[in-house]
Amino acid sequence: MKHQPAALWGLLIGSLVANVVLSARGANQDSQDSVKSLQQYLAQPTEQRGKLAELDFAATALSRADAERCRELLWHDHVTRIRRERAEEMKARELKRGMLKMPFYYKVFGEKPEKGRSLYISMHGGGGTTQQVNDQQWENQKRLYSLREGVYVAPRAPTNTWNLWHQGHIDPLFNRLIENLIVFENVDPNRVYLMGYSAGGDGVYQLAPRMADRFAAAAMMAGHPNETSPLGLRNLPFTLHVGGRDAAYNRNNVARAWGKKLDALHKADPDGYEHLVKIYPNKGHWLDREDAAAIPWMAKFRRNTFPKRIVWKQDDVVHHRFYWLAVDLDGLPPRAEIVASRDAQRIDLQPGGVKRIAVRLNDQMVDLDQPVTITVAGNTAFQGRAQRTIAVLAKTLQERGDPAAVFSSEVTVQTPQPPASSSGSP
Repeated sequence: MKHQPAALWGLLIGSLVANVVLSARGANQDSQDSVKSLQQYLAQPTEQRGKLAELDFAATALSRADAERCRELLWHDHVTRIRRERAEEMKARELKRGMLKMPFYYKVFGEKPEKGRSLYISMHGGGGTTQQVNDQQWENQKRLYSLREGVYVAPRAPTNTWNLWHQGHIDPLFNRLIENLIVFENVDPNRVYLMGYSAGGDGVYQLAPRMADRFAAAAMMAGHPNETSPLGLRNLPFTLHVGGRDAAYNRNNVARAWGKKLDALHKADPDGYEHLVKIYPNKGHWLDREDAAAIPWMAKFRRNTFPKRIVWKQDDVVHHRFYWLAVDLDGLPPRAEIVASRDAQRIDLQPGGVKRIAVRLNDQMVDLDQPVTITVAGNTAFQGRAQRTIAVLAKTLQERGDPAAVFSSEVTVQTPQPPASSSGSP
């Protein structure tokens, strides 16, 4: 008896469905096996583990549920390791980087919220003066502000230079400080705030744009920005407090000019550049603690961890990661500027001369079970599924120890470069 055409189609469709189901079951089993392999890996002593990224199971595609389970396993292991390895530096209240030391004071205020404590990093004034003067400024900063809730941290700058708060060693020291306090004081990584007075205000001007993805808001008091740009503040609420009579280094007029810059940026991009500029007309360099109003203003905000739009303007101190983007630092153009946006399953990049850009993704940003499209300067650079893997989870957690900013997928795209100019006659 011959099959009719309809019956043949039915057999074909049934066979296809069966293959898809078997394939899905196989992928699901591989994902589950990878979770088990990670558990076995983490059960080993740290010194016996080997490099996780080089193990086959770390590259296996994960389901959404298994990716979240792996993230939890990696975070628990991270906390255990940090508590073991960094207990002494927390007890000593001092961080080290090479030959430099950064002592820090901190005090805890109020009851701990369910999601963790807030954290305020408060930078002292002083700058290019003697150690004794800078020590006294540090002592002042310890008592300058109080909180209704949170961890108030006043670090002592490692140097006594004029730019003591925005040299290149500050960024990794602050990253380590935040990482430690997330573990040891149950800090909510989405409620970390930056503030500083005088030379500390100089530091806020500089650090806030280049470290914007670490903070929920920032407050600059009585400082000067020097050469830095406000472009990186697109997703970081920023407040300035300066005396109207604070004419040294033209601080008062520079603050007004920055206010106008931020006004213009917000007008052109209404979803970004939240700011408050407060000029105290009868105050000089000392604001009589009226600038403490910045604290409740900052406290209203939580970090925009995965913003829909990013403006990444590199400074003289460069970073390889900013929100959900990463770059190679080798060959990076000076003061490079990348603009990125995402809408549903589509990512658009304006590379600003950067040759390779890694786009990090997770299930809070896109549906990783569906194709993703990445365009560079209007041209499609990637279209397809971005796989969740243990390798990316582990790498992005290890970079910062920030459990709220971990990614499970990474897609690296090449960017079109302008043709090299030719010399000589054709």
